[in-house]
Amino acid sequence: MINSNNFILMGAMNTKNLQVSPFSLVLAASLVLVAVLISQWQKLGLTKDLLVAAIRAVIQLTIVGFILKYIFRINNAWLTGLMILFIIFNAAYNAHKRAAGIPKSFPISLIAIFTATILSLVILVVTGAVKFIPSQTIPITGMIAGQAMVADGLAYRSLNSSFHDRREQVLEKLALGANVKQASEGIIRDSIKNGMAPSIDSVKTMGIVNLPGMMSGLMFAGVDPLQAVEYQIMTVFMILATTSLSAFIAVYLAYKQFYNDRDQLVRD
Repeated sequence: MINSNNFILMGAMNTKNLQVSPFSLVLAASLVLVAVLISQWQKLGLTKDLLVAAIRAVIQLTIVGFILKYIFRINNAWLTGLMILFIIFNAAYNAHKRAAGIPKSFPISLIAIFTATILSLVILVVTGAVKFIPSQTIPITGMIAGQAMVADGLAYRSLNSSFHDRREQVLEKLALGANVKQASEGIIRDSIKNGMAPSIDSVKTMGIVNLPGMMSGLMFAGVDPLQAVEYQIMTVFMILATTSLSAFIAVYLAYKQFYNDRDQLVRD
């Protein structure tokens, strides 16, 4: 079993020597100008989005930093649970925004992300891999709920494009007597695959092309690389399970929204 407490505490002790100066932050922020210049040069129309994204990131991360500092200090189980629900709610809301008008996409996203995220957390806590304390459960919730959010958003886009591009095919199947599930099988399958694809591709190149954020952060904090790898492997398995389950639930609930009560295809 992974002794997460020991090496997280080791990392926390080693971070006392880590300092980021205001000058370093300003210098790092100036690198955003590179992206802005490319956008301007190539006329991408992304200058405003880049600047807004950068400013929002600074504001949001600063606020979250103060909130987490408070939550970590008081270490209250109810407050930890509320923070977990807040993360899941926001992940569902952002997935819903990518649904391009699919009816009931917010409750669908909430059900899918909540189910997949909570199931993963329960397994981790019950097996003793992590403890139900804010310093462990909140960061992990953020990682897996964020991955589920991306998976659901991609699945929604795939549903919209597939029902548009393959509309005639679906109508033909319905005309031949197929029910809505039979007429939508190919679209359902492709949408789940598209939702899971980024996570699978990321895992395939993990350790070869990229070093994952959690593992890199732990090593940067001074944790033994092998212990950091163990924790990252656990996280990889958790992310794969969460994204697949969330995409599965979201697609199977969302595809029905393209039909009316009489099983007629009504959305293009």
